[in-house]
Amino acid sequence: MAELLLLNGPNLNLLGTREPEHYGSTSLASITVHLQKMAADAGHNLSHLQSNAEHELVERIHTAWQEKVEFIIINPAAFTHTSVALRDALAAVEIPFIEVHLSNIHGREEFRRHSFLSDLAAGTISGL
Repeated sequence: MAELLLLNGPNLNLLGTREPEHYGSTSLASITVHLQKMAADAGHNLSHLQSNAEHELVERIHTAWQEKVEFIIINPAAFTHTSVALRDALAAVEIPFIEVHLSNIHGREEFRRHSFLSDLAAGTISGL
């Protein structure tokens, strides 16, 4: 059984109500329950943290290493474009991760088109 960690950044607690034209109408709670069931069905454990605070996400990445988490799935949200701290934390623990975005960041505003994480990620997944 693999230990997996799902991290969600700022404002994702508002999924389902905030800008549904970009992010859809499904709540974060619904998405998380679905992913936890998929992980369990495959014999894995998926823990989750959503935070609007950068330092809480950084601390969770640090503890993931101590807990022997084998893979991280992260939607850094707005921290994608600003957070050297998240980048440094992910690089420090050397846990493979996938960067996920609900919208296509390259089709959005210019300031959203850069990621501090993509070059470290095992892969990236983005919506339309």
